[in-house]
Amino acid sequence: MKAIASSTKKKSKRRPTGKQPFDAQAFLDSAGVSRKVVVYRKLQKIYSQGDPATSVMYIQEGGVKLSVVNEVGKEAVVAILGPADFFGEGCLAGQEIRMGTATAIAPTSILVIEKNEMMRVLHAEHSLSDRFMSYILSRNIRIEEDLIDQLFNSSEKRLARTLLLLSRYGRKSEPQRVRPEVSQEMLAEMIGTTRSRVNFFMNKFRKLGFIRYNGGLHVNSSLLSVVLHE
Repeated sequence: MKAIASSTKKKSKRRPTGKQPFDAQAFLDSAGVSRKVVVYRKLQKIYSQGDPATSVMYIQEGGVKLSVVNEVGKEAVVAILGPADFFGEGCLAGQEIRMGTATAIAPTSILVIEKNEMMRVLHAEHSLSDRFMSYILSRNIRIEEDLIDQLFNSSEKRLARTLLLLSRYGRKSEPQRVRPEVSQEMLAEMIGTTRSRVNFFMNKFRKLGFIRYNGGLHVNSSLLSVVLHE
């Protein structure tokens, strides 16, 4: 692991106005946060379940898998995150240890902000704090939807929804590519089924034109029909 640390604090004259997309870099620059950038290699652990929760992290490049392990050693993938995603923010709400494990699924660059520094910024910069909270609330809604999906939907619907989320559905109209590091085994862990079932549904989606393999897995917005179908 190599780290590039910068303790210099910059002040920007810019302030966000209106309902803009969350711009973490502008947030960090304008707030004058002390920053540390850490680069992880593929499959390197960023933190482990049970480690002290002392910082908030922001993905600049690459991807991160969040997973949990139960007392008998069974692992479940909770989420796959990409550039512009935050994680580890539980420490801001009093979480003292990490509830899961974060692993880089590709060469990954992460901005690390210590808990006390993040708390200072959130209290001092109200407009920026509002935008950060909006981001966190949006992701909490996504987590609730994931739980409902697990409880009430079939494996096929759960897989379709997961593929749409991983391809950042809704951001662009054309088919979007899923990260090559996301394997069928990983998808099976995420939706709570077997790899053979995932393979069966993936072949079905391909034959129906919902997905295609051309230099990687590409997901068409038409896959949404599987999620919406009763």
